[in-house]
Amino acid sequence: MRKVWVIGGAATALGVSFVMLLVIGVYVVAGNLLNGVGGASKTLAKGAVPAAYQTLVQKWGNLCSAINPALLAAQLYQESGFNPKAQSAAAAQGIAQFIPGTWATHGIDGNGDGVRDVWDPNDAIPSAASYDCQLASYVKDVPGNVSDNMLAAYNAGAYAVIKYKGVPPYKETQNYVRTITTLEESFAAPVSRLSPTKQAAGAINYAQKKLGTPYLWGGNGTAADNGRFDCSGLTKASYASVGITLPRVANDQYNAGPHPSRNELLPGDLVFFSTDLSNSRAIHHVGIYVGGGYMIDAPYTGAVIRFDPIDSADYFGATRVTEDGAKALPTTV
Repeated sequence: MRKVWVIGGAATALGVSFVMLLVIGVYVVAGNLLNGVGGASKTLAKGAVPAAYQTLVQKWGNLCSAINPALLAAQLYQESGFNPKAQSAAAAQGIAQFIPGTWATHGIDGNGDGVRDVWDPNDAIPSAASYDCQLASYVKDVPGNVSDNMLAAYNAGAYAVIKYKGVPPYKETQNYVRTITTLEESFAAPVSRLSPTKQAAGAINYAQKKLGTPYLWGGNGTAADNGRFDCSGLTKASYASVGITLPRVANDQYNAGPHPSRNELLPGDLVFFSTDLSNSRAIHHVGIYVGGGYMIDAPYTGAVIRFDPIDSADYFGATRVTEDGAKALPTTV
């Protein structure tokens, strides 16, 4: 179990005042920071893709100009949550969720072992990138963003994109394109400073009011839980208080927005801890950053919600939660 420390008595009181000053600072600096993720060439955020697949995604995500590693990672996460054994009710199979007919036509032998295996990520991930690029070539003359048109073709077929001269007016297809392009930011390493969100202060305010509440494994703060939380239950409730719905578990909350570096943290960022520093799927703990190297978190059974330092051997990284990022997260991974 991760070693943690308690800040007691007067230090806690001082910490509360410190938090409020930092929260005010969120809005002071908001106008001075640049927005989002940009640039034509995107690399993967630290640990966003499980280590077993990172090299594959980085390599094949550069197969053509219509895709990049972060976009390919977003597709794989949306389709299967990086589960190579995933199978849907529609018979879609593997980490890239190919249906048998599409695999028969577009599956490739990515690792050169003489077998095209939809269940092997070494074949399925290269096949997903290859299929994306083939679709992009079909719609290359269609007006608009080539990556958006490619994703629309993946969902609705190239003919529909050509017919409508862009993303077709199908709600499912429009949502698919918006979801993947939003998730792309959660898998990309930021190339510029990230703007704070307007909801950060409210989320901290909620968490601050829960200081001293006993921890409960699986707790969501409901009446049935006697108002108690576990770590991800607290962060979920904190952001729910400002209208943002996060997934229930910490490793999925990591994908709710872009990832500031340690020296770019702002109050309201979620901070994560993992048993494997190369794999976000191994995240085991989350807290809400309040500034000065501290977070509010629900640490473990027998403890209470409190201030804890974030710098420890299992510190993994952070997420600047955005409303669009949270909405884009699949509910089944």
